[in-house]
Amino acid sequence: MSDPAFTLGIEEEYLLVDRVSRDLVADPSPALFEEAQAALGLHVSPEFMRSQIEIGTGICSSLAEARSQLKHFRGTLAEVTAKHGLAIVAASTHPFADWGGQKHTDKERYNALARDIGGPVRRLLICGMHVHIGIEDPELRIDLMSQASYFLPHLLALSTSSPFWRGADTGLKSYRLAVFNELPRTGLPEIFDSFGEYQRHLDVLISAGLIEDGSKIWWDLRPSARFPTLEMRISDACTLLEDTLSIAAMYRCILRMLYRLRRSNQRWRRYNAMLINENRWRAQRYGLDEGLVDFGKGRIVPMHDLIEELIDLLSEDAAFFGCSAELAHARVILQRGTSAHRQLAVYTAAIKAGLEPRAALQRVVDRLIEETTTF
Repeated sequence: MSDPAFTLGIEEEYLLVDRVSRDLVADPSPALFEEAQAALGLHVSPEFMRSQIEIGTGICSSLAEARSQLKHFRGTLAEVTAKHGLAIVAASTHPFADWGGQKHTDKERYNALARDIGGPVRRLLICGMHVHIGIEDPELRIDLMSQASYFLPHLLALSTSSPFWRGADTGLKSYRLAVFNELPRTGLPEIFDSFGEYQRHLDVLISAGLIEDGSKIWWDLRPSARFPTLEMRISDACTLLEDTLSIAAMYRCILRMLYRLRRSNQRWRRYNAMLINENRWRAQRYGLDEGLVDFGKGRIVPMHDLIEELIDLLSEDAAFFGCSAELAHARVILQRGTSAHRQLAVYTAAIKAGLEPRAALQRVVDRLIEETTTF
């Protein structure tokens, strides 16, 4: 077997907010999207809600290339939206917006989703960050998917950016997953022994008319329906660009580490979804704060220890990709917290300073706008 390319692609979804009210813009001008597409071409597209916009890099060979593209995309969108009195926010939920007043994009795919899913999809006012890693062999994609699932809670914990929902502190660092979990075909990926087995299961859903293709399988980790990639989808949208790149580097290195094991006729132990879901919940609820279960040790281990172990485990792969600095940035995230931590800190400080809750949440939005274009 020839080595996979391990190429990299990153997709980010942003919220569109009014600079005066700091609320979401339910129906932005079509001219905004036209200007964005004129500037960025196929790298930018509408999302399900009209108050969202999505960008995607090209096929990148390095984190430096991805960084350059994401800087350009974020900066360009900031300029375009500013002309319309708006701003972009890289966070998975808006601190106080109400989903009831939102409108979905008038495209057949989105219209079909609205018809098929009903109420849950109307609450889909959430943004994510997806990372594609190029693995040409479909059998290898399925094999690595079954092993990489173990690490999904670690990646989620490092990315959390959705503590608020409709003006309330939810107590969760990633409320986005609570919303997304209401949709069908979400959560941890199923375990398959071959790509053929996966395809047979997929064909049952397609032949029954339930879905058109694998793009409507919305697992936390999935074989992409469009590209020869293994797509990681569990992460919240990272407000700071360097956090995005660190998580992308970690995921890429995890896949190469698992591939190295395979070449040596070894593999990462498969754990039942019952166990991994416990860590998924802990990452969703606590983020970095309360640790995850080490199933081998049979106890909860602090995130600091788990991430240090992971950085050490992936050091060879980070050196191979030239992304040791991006991988080590996970230590910075541990030290200063994720976007969710900073949002909560801004809100708490504003309340202590005497601001009303709405004004305090507006201050959170201001911080998010600032950080989204801090490079």
